[in-house]
Amino acid sequence: MYENIELIPGNSLITETPEQGRALAVKLARLIIKSTQPDASVREKLRGVYANDAAMLIAIGQTVAIEFATIAAANEYWKK
Repeated sequence: MYENIELIPGNSLITETPEQGRALAVKLARLIIKSTQPDASVREKLRGVYANDAAMLIAIGQTVAIEFATIAAANEYWKK
C-alpha cells in the first residue's frame, strides 16, 4: 500500500527558469499530499471536498507558494 515516494524529484531544487520552479513547486505540493495520504482511493474521494471549499483551495495555494519560495531561494532567484 505504501510506496517509496521521491519527495524531491531528481534530488534537486535547481531549475533553469522561474516557470520551471513554479511547476516544481506544484509537483512538490502534490507529493506532500500523496505522502500524507498514500491511499489513492481516499485521495480521489477527498478531491470533491477540497474542490468545493474556498479555504482548502487557499491553503493549497499557500502550500505551493511556500514551496516556490524555497525553490526560488535555492536558485538564488535565478540570478547568475
